[in-house]
This record gives sequence, structure tokens and C-alpha cells, in this order.
Amino acid sequence: MMSKIFYIMIISAIPLIEQRGAIPVGIFTGCDPLLVFLVSYIGSLIPVPFIFYMFNWIMETLRKRNWLPWLINIVDNKINKNVGKFEKYKEAALITFIGIPLPTTGVWTGTAIATFLNLDFKKTMFCAMLGALISAVVITGVCVLLPELARSLF
Repeated sequence: MMSKIFYIMIISAIPLIEQRGAIPVGIFTGCDPLLVFLVSYIGSLIPVPFIFYMFNWIMETLRKRNWLPWLINIVDNKINKNVGKFEKYKEAALITFIGIPLPTTGVWTGTAIATFLNLDFKKTMFCAMLGALISAVVITGVCVLLPELARSLF
């Protein structure tokens, strides 16, 4: 059981998968939904400090070496598409962006956007925590209350 919980935590920390993958995997493999909720929530927040402090350096390194151009395009497109909304509404937009469990939204991209907007670490962490909580509640709720819908979505 511990290895399964650890696995759920790791999945929730992976970019583009995050809680959208971890929570359904945990619940649909028979783990307690509350435990899955907590573990995936915590796991999704583990990368925030690393992304916050290293995002710009990593992106510049990837660009210079032309590594993972598809990932650079995804991140650049997502940031450029939403930057106007974020500059106007900042924290509320960031919480909403992280909290809506859609592809390419979530803690990773939200934290990257926060660094792009020069939000400080405390605001970024607060937005990530609140947004991830909203996302975890939505995904867990759908998986528990509407499992057939969840299987088709996630």
C-alpha cells in the first residue's frame, strides 16, 4: 500500500499529468479517496519551489541547447496565450488557472506563469496551494461521485 501511495505522490508531481492523473489512478486502483486526495495534493506542491527558483534558468538552457522544443512550445504558447489575463487579475487568475483541471493547466504551468509575472514566492505558493486544493476537490469529487464520467475524462 505504501508503494502505491508513494507512486500517487510521484505522479502528482509530474508535469502535464499532476493531479489529473494521480487522483484517478489512486482511486480507481482501490486506494482510499481521502488519502489519495491528500497525497496527490501534497505531491503536486512539491515542485513549486523548484519551478519558482529554477524555471527561467531551465527554459533558457533548453532553448540554447535546442532540447525538448515541443515542451518549450507548449509552455511558451500557454504563457503567451494567458499573460494578458494574468497581468490584469494576477492572483485570482493564477488560482483559477491552477484550479481548473484541464490539460496544460495546473501547478507546473501556473508557477511558471507566476515567475514570468514576477510574483513573489509567498504569493506564488499561496496561489499554488489554493489552486491545487480546488483542483484536487474537483477531480476527487468527479472520481467518487461520477466514476464513469471520470473514467472517460481522465
